[in-house]
Amino acid sequence: MYNPATRVLTVLELLQAYPQLSGQALAERLEVDTRTVRRYIIMLQDMGIPIEAERGRYGGYRLRPGYKLPPLMFNEDEGLALVLGLRLNRRLGRGVVGTAMESALAKIERVMPLGLKERVQALQATLTVEMPAANAAPPSSEVIMTLSLALHQSQRVVLKYKSWQGAETTRRFDPYGLVYRVGYWYTVGYCHLRQDLRTFRVDRVVSVTASDEPFTRPADFDALPYVERSIASTPNPWRVEVVLRTTLVKAQRLIPPALATLDELEPEQVRMICYAPDLAWMAYVLAGLDCPLEVRLPPELREALHRLAEKVAVLATS
Repeated sequence: MYNPATRVLTVLELLQAYPQLSGQALAERLEVDTRTVRRYIIMLQDMGIPIEAERGRYGGYRLRPGYKLPPLMFNEDEGLALVLGLRLNRRLGRGVVGTAMESALAKIERVMPLGLKERVQALQATLTVEMPAANAAPPSSEVIMTLSLALHQSQRVVLKYKSWQGAETTRRFDPYGLVYRVGYWYTVGYCHLRQDLRTFRVDRVVSVTASDEPFTRPADFDALPYVERSIASTPNPWRVEVVLRTTLVKAQRLIPPALATLDELEPEQVRMICYAPDLAWMAYVLAGLDCPLEVRLPPELREALHRLAEKVAVLATS
C-alpha cells in the first residue's frame, strides 16, 4: 500500500528516469488524479528540488537539466520486483542473459542496505522460475528496443524479414504493438509491402531501422487478440472445420483464441476453423472438449477420432 511520502518519492524517481512527463502520465502511474500530482510537485519544489513545469499540449514536468540526485534506496518490495524481473527476463528469451543479468543485479545490490541485500541474495539462491521457453533463438535486444521506441514515438520503420522458408524481404512497417506470447515475441502493424495488417515473429527480423516518417496508430487497436487470431490462421497441412453444439460464450472458454477462430451459426451452433499440423493431435484436442460436435472437414479427422476412441477403449479395459 502506497502512502503519500512514498508517492512523492516515486514522482522524484520518475522525473529522474524520464526527460519529461505530463501530469496525466504521472497520475496514471501513481493511480491518483492530476490535482494530487500537482500537490506532490509543489511538495518537492518546497524541499528545494528544481522541478520545472511547462504548459501547453506538449507540456509537463521535468528536473532542471544537469541536476542530479544521489541514488535512492530500494525498499523490500522494490528489491523483490527487480530480482524477479531480471530472473524472468532470462526465461522470456529477450537476448539479455548471462553476464548482462548478473552485472545488473550486482549494480542493484551495491545500493541496497545490508538487510535487504541479504534477503535478495537469499531469494536468488532459492528461486526457481519455470516458464515456457521458445524453440527459436531469442530476438536481439536491439531489434526489440528499436521496435518499442518506434511504436512509442509513432515512427515508421524499415524491416528486413526472413520468412520460415528462408526468403528475405524489405518492407516499410508501422508497428502497432509488440507481444510476448508462450515463448515467442511478435510485432503487429501495417505492412506497406502487403498494404494490410501483418504479424511478424521478432526472432525472424534480420534488421530494423527507424525512419523519419510518422504514422497514426488506430486508437482502439489491441495487439494481443490480433496476434492470437493470426496464429490461429497460420496455414498448416490440415484445414479443420468443426461445428460445436454449444453457445459461443462456452466455446470461447473451451477453445484458446490462438488455436481456432469461432463463428456463431445459431444460438447453439458454433463453427470452429483452424489449421492443424497433425490430425492425431487434433483428435485429442476435440475429444477433450466438453460438448457434442460434428466434424465437417477433413474426412480424415473422423478416422483419427475413431483410432483415438479404439485406443482409449483398449486402455480402459487393460
